[in-house]
Amino acid sequence: MSLHPDRGAEFRSVRALVERLGLPVKNLSLFARSFTHRSYVNEHASAVEDNERLEFLGDAVLDFVVGAWVYNHFPEMAEGELTRLRSALVRTDSLAAFARNLDFGPALRLGRGELASGGRDRDTLLCGAFESFIGALYLETDVQTAAQFIEPLLESTREQIFSKPDLSDAKSRLQEWTQGQKLGAPAYALVEKIGPEHSRTFEIEVRLNGEALGRGRGPSKATAEQEAAKVALEKLGVK
Repeated sequence: MSLHPDRGAEFRSVRALVERLGLPVKNLSLFARSFTHRSYVNEHASAVEDNERLEFLGDAVLDFVVGAWVYNHFPEMAEGELTRLRSALVRTDSLAAFARNLDFGPALRLGRGELASGGRDRDTLLCGAFESFIGALYLETDVQTAAQFIEPLLESTREQIFSKPDLSDAKSRLQEWTQGQKLGAPAYALVEKIGPEHSRTFEIEVRLNGEALGRGRGPSKATAEQEAAKVALEKLGVK
């Protein structure tokens, strides 16, 4: 593997990871950014960008790759079932499990507060790093290479996903119900952020046509949205 010179110890764990995975990486700094949380950037002048833009890109790549994989592997499934299965595969705990299995934790670049609070093993941070890593892999190579990396992980979790009695997440179920009732799509609004940056809790409200249906709290916006959707489903009596 041909890698550009890096900044020594600063990139050592990232270099070890990409070499272990056998990926065709040339731009090591791009992959280092995929593991860089904003708390690290706040404390290190040499780190000029966090991984949030790469996370956005990786999320889109994952949606496409996982959607195509589900479509091709389950030709008997109806559209609603395909949507639920894709949602189950790309939700926070599933992506965090992939990152954990790949031992992404040691490569995370975190601020002191995040490190002290166990950030290397936190689902939200591992999920974000995995999405960012996929974004970096896509930029470094192409969507086919990203798919070749992702698909074995999907195969490895197939039985575990199907062992769950309910493949759907609450947000998907709520949206399916509201659209089935021709009520439109629910909207999620941030109500409050509580606590310091390294240990923040988000409160989210879900609304339908301007009417509040429920609120949820969690360590990430995604988790809080799921909790809000669960409350809404209970309020609406949707099983």
